[in-house]
Amino acid sequence: MGGLSEGLIQLLIPAAALLGIGFAFLQWVLVSRVKVSGYADDESQENNLIETGHEEGFEDFEVVAKCAEIQKAISVGATSFLFTQYKYLVVFMGAFGAIIFLFLGSVKSFSTKSEPCTYNKGQMCKPALANAIFSTIAFFLGALTSVLSGFLGMKIATYANARTSLEARKGIGKAFTIAFRSGAVMGFLLAANGLLVLYASINLFKLYYGDDWEGLYESITGYGLGGSSMALFGRVGGGIYTKAADVGADLVGKIEKNIPEDDPRNPAVIADNVGDNVGDIAGMGSDLFGSYAESTCAALFVASISSFGFTHNYAAMSYPLLISSMGIVICLITTLFATDLVEVKKVSEIEPSLKRQLLISTVLMTAGAALVSFVALPSRFKLYDFGNDKVVKNWHLFFCVVTGLWAGLIIGYTTEYYTSNAYSPVQDVADSCRTGAATNVIFGLALGYKSVIIPIFSIAVSIYVSFRLAAMYGIAMAALGMLSTIATGLAIDAYGPISDNAGGIAEMAGMSHEVRERTDALDAAGNTTAAIGKGFAIGSAALVSLALFGAFVSRAGIETVNVMNPRVFIGLIVGAMLPYWFSAMTMKSVGSAALKMVEEVRRQFNSIPGLMEGRTKPDYANCVKISTDASLREMIPPGALVLITPLIAGTFFGVETLAGLLAGSLVSGVQVAISASNTGGAWDNAKKYIEAGASEHAKALGPKGSEAHKAAVIGDTVGDPLKDTSGPSLNILIKLMAVEALVFAPFFAAHGGLIFKHI
Repeated sequence: MGGLSEGLIQLLIPAAALLGIGFAFLQWVLVSRVKVSGYADDESQENNLIETGHEEGFEDFEVVAKCAEIQKAISVGATSFLFTQYKYLVVFMGAFGAIIFLFLGSVKSFSTKSEPCTYNKGQMCKPALANAIFSTIAFFLGALTSVLSGFLGMKIATYANARTSLEARKGIGKAFTIAFRSGAVMGFLLAANGLLVLYASINLFKLYYGDDWEGLYESITGYGLGGSSMALFGRVGGGIYTKAADVGADLVGKIEKNIPEDDPRNPAVIADNVGDNVGDIAGMGSDLFGSYAESTCAALFVASISSFGFTHNYAAMSYPLLISSMGIVICLITTLFATDLVEVKKVSEIEPSLKRQLLISTVLMTAGAALVSFVALPSRFKLYDFGNDKVVKNWHLFFCVVTGLWAGLIIGYTTEYYTSNAYSPVQDVADSCRTGAATNVIFGLALGYKSVIIPIFSIAVSIYVSFRLAAMYGIAMAALGMLSTIATGLAIDAYGPISDNAGGIAEMAGMSHEVRERTDALDAAGNTTAAIGKGFAIGSAALVSLALFGAFVSRAGIETVNVMNPRVFIGLIVGAMLPYWFSAMTMKSVGSAALKMVEEVRRQFNSIPGLMEGRTKPDYANCVKISTDASLREMIPPGALVLITPLIAGTFFGVETLAGLLAGSLVSGVQVAISASNTGGAWDNAKKYIEAGASEHAKALGPKGSEAHKAAVIGDTVGDPLKDTSGPSLNILIKLMAVEALVFAPFFAAHGGLIFKHI
């Protein structure tokens, strides 16, 4: 038996979650100490002014008032967009919840009789109708938690952006700490909320299911489906919003009018800053929450049909939740390194400090995973392995978690190498701008394709190792290992958009050149960390999706997935096409929305007198409306494609074709996603490299407005939808189709394949 008693575990998991929420609250209190109003009464402020010396008291008051005004505009814009989006999503949730209930309820034609268990032969399990009801409830819970994660993240980011700009006047270290703390608020809230809601759901469902663990954990898979379906719309909608504004603002502002980025004369500038919050923060939050929920659900489901599901070993069954709890504690210690133990004093220390976060959390989590594995798990046990039992020892599972964890670190570091302007790949891309935009595009695409190699090998190794050690459960645990340090991953990821916004606010409020240089330095590091975050999301999506695929195959009763079978192969080839179809939709949506935005920005520059001279204000609201309308209208077709495809494949073509479809979309989606987000990140940082002019090489290419810089801006603009819309949405496509197939597996197994039954 495992060494921990049930009572102790019932205490430890919620304690870790509450610790995470408490820590997030503490960070928020520290951030809110920076005041954005009423600076005149603040005595300490005078000392700061003497230190900085170059900004007068009166001007200072004006700058603060202006920061507060801009911050409010961004916050109002982001909140109103998300509320409008949620109105649409409530309708979708209701409809999809009904589909889940009807499909699963019809498996045994809505009977309320108990039935023999699928795996634990000789035992009686709760009726299929119960599975339908509880899966639907779990779906709603997952969806709500996902929406809440995104919304809270956005609120914190819009709260912190102006505070970061104001702190940047005192020095780079202060600004970095505020931006990082705010990111940590989001990271810890999300990790702790996800764990707490899942833990509470399991305990509530247990009141009905009692000893029927198989039924209990099968219905819990709805939680992952809810989380990811909201994430899909959040990611796609937010991505279209942010990039329509960004591309529109850049093309007219920087290339045609030659005004700086985030210049207050640019009508699209507020929409652009709102977009950072709804796309990169709210979308990313929901996305990583979805991964986290799904990998936990996959692990719990596979465990429930293994020996510790049958023997009701509570400690071993809770292993995935204990790993996540340990992750929260480890990330808490890690965060202190960035904010309290080691202080950032100069620009060159920003990126190493963020990279150190990844390394510290990975090393500490390795020890944490060892502790959990040896305390919670029995020394040997049986795992379900496609109809056979596989004997596994507790150290096998420790290795599964650790391979996932370190694969995540390798993916993070590789992404950083290919997207940071401190290394040669991005510098080569910047250098290619000398001969114009075409060579820049060629070099950028090549970089993206090349950056896929190492991540794919590391995913392949962790899949092979974890499958050999502990079958599908091992892969689910590897995915959970990669996501165990999610709080730190999200903190460094959310830091990026907050710094980006801070730079925008500094520019719009007319702060000094020095402050703008500091926020630019924070933002360039933020671009790289955002790319690392996307790398994590994509890598974990690949493992999660494979674990869900394994759970689906065993639930649907497929013995083997044979590629030579034409039913499987057609699924495979169509599945591989889906990421391209999906990317085409999202890219075109950004393109057409950006077209409208460019026309509107041009119209304002041409028709509003005194706008270029800065005498009158542009009409920001109109640009915000264009972005909002475009994203709400355009998020529906790609979302529908992802959600309807598995239902059609399973219902009409059967479980074998669906298995092929999932495998195909997984294999091609990962490649497209990694290359798209790294290409976009590299182009963005190549542009920043030229703008910063930090080295002799960069000075030779610059300054802003030179031909090479214009070529770099074009590359950046092409890369925007790749790195912020198509790339990051693809990882949701991969996971969402797999978790949907798993939730609907009982229906497909019973009634699927209408066409192939007759051919």
